Amino acid sequence: MRNIKLFESERHKFVLLNESEPGEEDGIRSNQYLIIHEGVGALFDPGGFGVMPRVLAEMLRYLPPDQIRGIFLSHQDPDIVGGLSTWLELTKCPVYVSRIWLRFLPHYGLKDMSRFVGVPDRGMDCEVVPGFKLTIIPAHFLHSEGQINVYDPVSKILFSGDIGAAMLPMDKDDAYVDDFSSHLPFIAGFHRRYMCSNKAIRCWLDTIADLEIDMIAPQHGPVYRGTAVRDFLDWMRDLQCGVDLMESGGHFSTEFV
Repeated sequence: MRNIKLFESERHKFVLLNESEPGEEDGIRSNQYLIIHEGVGALFDPGGFGVMPRVLAEMLRYLPPDQIRGIFLSHQDPDIVGGLSTWLELTKCPVYVSRIWLRFLPHYGLKDMSRFVGVPDRGMDCEVVPGFKLTIIPAHFLHSEGQINVYDPVSKILFSGDIGAAMLPMDKDDAYVDDFSSHLPFIAGFHRRYMCSNKAIRCWLDTIADLEIDMIAPQHGPVYRGTAVRDFLDWMRDLQCGVDLMESGGHFSTEFV
């Protein structure tokens, strides 16, 4: 577990609220993030059912649930959505997710979908409080067909969902990526398999090209900062992945590590 202020000013914070342990979800570690702006918050990928109590405990160090003004789901996976029913009971805010997953989410036992906002394919701006907007950015097929990213213009942090995710061994627990070359072995196999294609990557890169990005905060693994941000984006531009590597018979032209 960790609680790190990735950005802090008098009016604004961007917090890595919690990094779950693999045993809490019977899987890999996942990150949950909180933005606080002038006393109200936005929660990114709040996590599965197993991590919900710890995420709530960490959030209460900053603000109560009724001050959350938006919950953002990068995509539809259970390590993001599994604990959402409890968050819906604790908050009164809208939940933002790609419009294509609105028909899928009720299978998590979510009966009332009235608070869900279907994000259009082109993305949208979301005014959390008057004068402060988050930008929801499409990241289709990376790895989810309807993945979204969220850009915070104050901290200049891009919440990237599964883009940039790392599969770290248990004995490695870095909070940040500073040296991209040493981090590459922990992301290469995942991105080759779970990103759909180089065309999808380049569409995403073109979409974020004009953003000033100081950090990239993924749902799994450490946060990219400094030169690692540009190094990661440059590596992605030429990455062959997904359908680029497929051959007839369901085989792939490379081994995934």
